Amino acid sequence: MAATDPEFPCSLVISIPLPTHRLASSALRALQVDAELSPLVQRSFALVSPNEGKSHASNGLLERRPLNGDAATKDANGDSLSEEKTVLRTEYKATTNRMLRVSVNGFLESMGVVLGVMEELDVDVLAEEQRLVHG
Repeated sequence: MAATDPEFPCSLVISIPLPTHRLASSALRALQVDAELSPLVQRSFALVSPNEGKSHASNGLLERRPLNGDAATKDANGDSLSEEKTVLRTEYKATTNRMLRVSVNGFLESMGVVLGVMEELDVDVLAEEQRLVHG
């Protein structure tokens, strides 16, 4: 488990799976343009493969650990191939739980807008929805 940063003791990791790498990358680009307004909060984004690990609670923190036997396809450098990276992973660190909550609430509102736009306008999302409805 990673050591807790004494300046930012409150942390949270949010992993949001999306249907394709293109949609995950679009969501990342749409969300990362807005910097955190408070210096009391740090946020980082990454695209990860669903097979790289799973989120779980440990001592009040969420962290990612590799699953045994779930090795993602790797490139020559040992990194997961980008087309497999369909999970938007957002890590927050804050000085207080209140600052963490305020920032995460803002992020979730923005993510709701991004997902709403994808649902209404993106062909891949509509095709996936139709596939799920019609089997």
